Amino acid sequence: MATLRDVALRAGVSIGSASAVVNSAAPVSRAMREKVLRAVEELGYSPDGVARSLRLGRTRTIGLVVPDITNPHFAGMASAVEVACDSAGYTLMLCNTADDPAKEIRHLRLMRTQRVDGIILVPVGATTEAEPLRQAIVAPIVLVDRTIDGLDCDGVLLDNRAASRIVVEYLIRSGHRRIGIIVGPAGLSITSERLAGYRETLAENGLPFDDGLVVGGAFQAEPAYRAAVNLLQHRPRPTAIFSTSNHTTIGTMKALADQGFRCPQDISVAGIDDFDWSNAFSPRLTTAAQPIAEIGRRAVELLLERMSGTPSREARRIVLAPQLIVRDSCRAIG
Repeated sequence: MATLRDVALRAGVSIGSASAVVNSAAPVSRAMREKVLRAVEELGYSPDGVARSLRLGRTRTIGLVVPDITNPHFAGMASAVEVACDSAGYTLMLCNTADDPAKEIRHLRLMRTQRVDGIILVPVGATTEAEPLRQAIVAPIVLVDRTIDGLDCDGVLLDNRAASRIVVEYLIRSGHRRIGIIVGPAGLSITSERLAGYRETLAENGLPFDDGLVVGGAFQAEPAYRAAVNLLQHRPRPTAIFSTSNHTTIGTMKALADQGFRCPQDISVAGIDDFDWSNAFSPRLTTAAQPIAEIGRRAVELLLERMSGTPSREARRIVLAPQLIVRDSCRAIG
């Protein structure tokens, strides 16, 4: 394997001059730069990334920790983050917690040993405590999607209340008065915010809140399936179901089919989170879409700003608006 000394000998320059070119450490003449780069190409020289990172105190690596990489929402987010990292000259290190708080801590400690320059974290959430996270985090961090009480740091979030409001308002304008909701885990910030938006919209439209129309407890298809079956057995039965995530929508649609209900003829369905399959379902799904590409891009921008050594400032929270996409899964009723 070629060394920097070999490059210097081939180019006929000092090791210091070769290093200045390879590491962009100091200005050199155009002629010297061309000689060194030609030697690098001829010898197939590759700088020692580990040694360079120890010397410079940075690895040009950003860590991303998500709770479920099989979820299209987080897969799309990871893709957007990787594109933004690559554009900024950083490599992405991806870890999946599988909604396990202990695994979340292990991944954060791993990132510490790998000396990542910054971290973008989607916290497990409902059972996550701030202090263990604070102890495990030694790099600048940006929270995405969810917040943790007691962890005051930068974040990029969806306006979850607004996402619920635009869906429920659309259903009410379509004539629905009994609207069931399938929620996520108790204690999760997005669960409480989306439920709050649902309740507020009902109240503003003079509709009563019925505890019996609130079911769920996990952003997963199987629990959502069981929750939807419970809603279908509720009397009087809701005329519409509001599903608060993509996986709960998948479970809901399967429950409708298995129970012999047609959508939207018998019951309307609208959700939060758009994904590639939304347009492939029959019927095509009405949903409040998150700006995934912008979320990823803004998270990386916020992290780079924090990593840049800018004088200390208060934590910033960027809250992005959802977009209602109306398709075929809802119908107007009289």
